[in-house]
Amino acid sequence: MRTGVPPQPGPGGRKTPRAAEAGAAPQIQLVEATDTTAVGAADEVVDGLLDEGCPPGDVLVLTTGDPHPWARHEMSFGEDAYWRQQAEGEDVFYACASAAGRTRRRAVVVLAVNGGTDEQAAEALPAALARTGSRLVVCGDPRRLRSLL
Repeated sequence: MRTGVPPQPGPGGRKTPRAAEAGAAPQIQLVEATDTTAVGAADEVVDGLLDEGCPPGDVLVLTTGDPHPWARHEMSFGEDAYWRQQAEGEDVFYACASAAGRTRRRAVVVLAVNGGTDEQAAEALPAALARTGSRLVVCGDPRRLRSLL
């Protein structure tokens, strides 16, 4: 289910998500997935965004359960190096939804509801929405998500 405005051509003809207009609500998209397929679905969304021309630094991926494999790998180099990548803002950044408060706002947030408690998932939704500028993509079970709202 897609809602809202599709990406618009940006500088140099590249497509970027339309910046949220003053007071305008971000576009929200739901990608149906299970807890076990949510991270894979989020990766597919990110690939699609990059293929559309969205700059990697405009994308934040949050997970509600286990950390994304990329985040786990990057954390193996130390927490300072991991968070420095987020601050540099040049690439897609992956974090646990519980750490969303430490992330900077990005044009697009992809939330993978890949487990965690219902309370954690319910808290992740507004946290992800608060971090997005123009588009929030939620990958998860629609029945579970409806019960949390």
